[in-house]
Amino acid sequence: MELFDKISETSSVKDSPSSIDHAPLAERMRPRNLDQFFGQSKLVRSGAPFRREIESDNVRSLILWGPPGSGKTTLARIIARTTSGHFAPFSAVSASIKEVKELLKKSSSYRKLSGGRTYIFIDEIHRFNKAQQDAFLPYVESGDIVLIGATTENPSFEVISALLSRCRVYQLDRLNENDLSEIIDRALSDSDCGLGAVKITLDESAREFLIGAADGDARRLLTLLESAVDDARPESKQKESLVISRERLKEIHQKGVVFYDKSGEEHYNLISALHKTIRGGDPDAALYWLARMLAGGEEPMYILRRLVRFASEDIGLADNNALSRAISARDSYHFLGSPEGELAIAELVIYLACAPKSNSAYSAWKKATELAQKNSSLPTPLDIRNAPTRLMKELGYRKEYKYAHNYENSITDQEYFPEEIKGSRIYSPSQVGDERALADYMKWYRDLRAKLMKANTDADF
Repeated sequence: MELFDKISETSSVKDSPSSIDHAPLAERMRPRNLDQFFGQSKLVRSGAPFRREIESDNVRSLILWGPPGSGKTTLARIIARTTSGHFAPFSAVSASIKEVKELLKKSSSYRKLSGGRTYIFIDEIHRFNKAQQDAFLPYVESGDIVLIGATTENPSFEVISALLSRCRVYQLDRLNENDLSEIIDRALSDSDCGLGAVKITLDESAREFLIGAADGDARRLLTLLESAVDDARPESKQKESLVISRERLKEIHQKGVVFYDKSGEEHYNLISALHKTIRGGDPDAALYWLARMLAGGEEPMYILRRLVRFASEDIGLADNNALSRAISARDSYHFLGSPEGELAIAELVIYLACAPKSNSAYSAWKKATELAQKNSSLPTPLDIRNAPTRLMKELGYRKEYKYAHNYENSITDQEYFPEEIKGSRIYSPSQVGDERALADYMKWYRDLRAKLMKANTDADF
């Protein structure tokens, strides 16, 4: 059991404050039991099913899904303290699959010999690939281990279905203002692990800024608070009394940290919000989501590609200038770069949000694609084939072709579809914006064609 002992020793979380004197404030203030835990009341409130499972040592394999700083790792550590058995934490970023497999085998042997269980905590479990996640399946299914996974990403996309079906998923929310305010109070009053040994004055304005800058993340909140305290110490004549102002916090915070992961789910959540807001015609909300993405470091050309796509899919032919404006905004940003070029993106967002919308061309293209896939082997009608050779002419190529310019209004009763699908209707124009003119044309065209075809049929009799 050498590996077991090594991991258990390194992973134990000591309750003695002296062991974390030099740790960051966020680590020192990490709750050590459920009563100290702020937020996630639906999970840890007195009498909640999840809390009862922890207190009765009946925890099953689970996945904690939530944003950074919401308490995933802290809950895993509390489970380790409250329940019996070995606790082995791993980071999916640094742990090798060989190391994990060795522990899994040890855990199985340990359960057979002692009946005890091993709690394996995998931080950022979404970073394990399919083969690595597969390794846990037999041990989770047999109950040899209790798997506790933590992820900021949607488990539906990042965790294999076989493993997901064997775990319960608990979703953690961003901490609200009350939760963060209580965390501040605890940090300022705790003399052992927090900042209680020093008299710190934090007025309401500074508190509001601190909570806003944290954006629901307890770790970010405490890191900024600690930085402000450290920054204020040299200026304080009395080391036992410090004043933390809003201006000092803003200066330290600088531009700020926006909760946004360009490679994670929030990336897709925000671009979805921008897309749907523009589609809904709200330029104010659209500008907000655009600003969120740009402030978070999103690549502007990615946003522009999505806006070009929006112009063709959601505005389409209802505004004939939309696609041209989108291409112009792309070229403007490419020429100017940031930050000047970002104004062109903002102008485009406003224009697209206010423009008339129609997805008729998009819908027509989908219908055309489906029709072509279902009828991919139908031959081209002979009448509309080209006939560059004598043999082709003898075979009837172009024989009954009616040259449109030779007819009134350049409209004929020529059938352009294959016989099997003639008369198919694909494009249905809307009555919105510029597309109204196309709707009028389509009605005129189809009515005239119907008259010509009827006249042609009557002549045959």
